Amino acid sequence: MSATLPPVTATLLDTRHQVETPEGIDLILRPAGLLPRSLAFAIDLLIRGAILLLTFVLLALLGQFGAGLGTLIYFLVNWWYPVLFEVLYQGRTPGKKVMGLRVVHDDGTPVGWASSLTRNLLRFVDMLPFAYCLGAISSLSHPTFKRLGDLAAGTLVVYRDEPTKRPQLPEADAERAPFPLSLAEQRAVLDFAERGENLSGARRAELASILAEPLQSLPEHAEARLHGIARGLLGSA
Repeated sequence: MSATLPPVTATLLDTRHQVETPEGIDLILRPAGLLPRSLAFAIDLLIRGAILLLTFVLLALLGQFGAGLGTLIYFLVNWWYPVLFEVLYQGRTPGKKVMGLRVVHDDGTPVGWASSLTRNLLRFVDMLPFAYCLGAISSLSHPTFKRLGDLAAGTLVVYRDEPTKRPQLPEADAERAPFPLSLAEQRAVLDFAERGENLSGARRAELASILAEPLQSLPEHAEARLHGIARGLLGSA
C-alpha cells in the first residue's frame, strides 16, 4: 500500500491579502516583503542621520547646553520621526514613499497614533540580538511579512497602488452616434479612441473604415467620427 501524505497545514507566503470592510467591500492589499522594507528603512536611516548630524554641528556651538539639548533631539528624531510621518502622511515615511509603501491597519484603514507608536517602539525587540535578526525572521516566516512590531500593533506594510489614469482622448468635437449604442459598443468606441496611439495609422484607418457605412461617413473620415463620438460619450458620463 502506498503511504498517503499528510495534508499541508502551513500558511504560505502570499503577495495578496484580502480584507473585508464594514461596508462588505473586499479590498486586495499587496504586503511588502523584507527587501523593499529594508531599503525604505535604510533611506529613512540616512535622512535621520543627516538631520542629527546637522543638528549636532549647530548645537556644538552652545557648549554643554547644546549637548543636553542634542540628547533630547536625538530621542525625538529617532523615535518620533517614523510615528509622525506614518500618522500625518498617509502611512508613509520618506523612505516608504520612495519605495511605494505605506503602513495600514490589518483591515486596510489608515494607521493611528497608538498602532504607529506600538510598532515603532517595539523595533528594539525586532533588532535583537543584532541587525534586526528577529524582525527579519518574523517577516520571512509570516504570510503577510509582518515583523514583531506589526504583529503587536495589528499593522501591515503594503504597496501603495497609484490610481489608474484614463488615457487622453484625441482632440475632436463631441457628437452623437447616428444610432443608439449598447454598453458594449460604447466601450468599444472609447477603447478605440483611448488606445489609438498604440496602433499604426494604417491599422486605425482599417478598423475605423469597417464602421464607415453604419456611421454614415466616408472611410477616410470614419476615424475622426469615432473620436467625436467617443468625446460625446465621455462628456455625457
